[in-house]
Amino acid sequence: MDSGILEQYVAGIATAQEKKEVEEMAASFPEIRKEITELEIALEAYIQFSAIIPDPTIKPFLMATIDYTERVKKGEIPSFPPIINADSKIEDYSEWIKRSDMNLPADFKDFYAKIIGRAPDTLTAIVWIKEMAPIEVHDKELEKFLILEGACDITIENEVHHLAPGDVLSIPLYKKHFVKITSKEPCKIILQRIAA
Repeated sequence: MDSGILEQYVAGIATAQEKKEVEEMAASFPEIRKEITELEIALEAYIQFSAIIPDPTIKPFLMATIDYTERVKKGEIPSFPPIINADSKIEDYSEWIKRSDMNLPADFKDFYAKIIGRAPDTLTAIVWIKEMAPIEVHDKELEKFLILEGACDITIENEVHHLAPGDVLSIPLYKKHFVKITSKEPCKIILQRIAA
């Protein structure tokens, strides 16, 4: 057998003719079948070792964007929630918090988001986090939090900020940060991202 043809077969890049030859040889020679099996196991191990675990917030934010787009298509008038600042209060967002469609779904797992406002330079969402949000660094957007329910620790670099309902925190650019929930219930947050 040509050098490398078994590897190409296992990788799925062998030509139709090469594939036919390999399958005929494997049917006739157990040592070829064994080599193919060993190559498949090695490739699977390599893929598992090299796998990148996706950020668990990507899918919820993608789904929230689709949901928001659909709501606007169906007639929801786009809104522009106030920018979070040191004087922001939970009541400033009651128009959105009290909406019947801004609730946590029954099948909630770890992270859920509902966009309440979007402008070219600002995204505002209600976010629920069950246990944690992974380490992030933003270089093009400022991130701001207003805690609505529950409690969390937000660590910026090595500084831990203990937050409870009504607390506000802004994340500076270029700073590593992550969120760890400290309450038994999920932490409900107004999250805002503003282009820098």
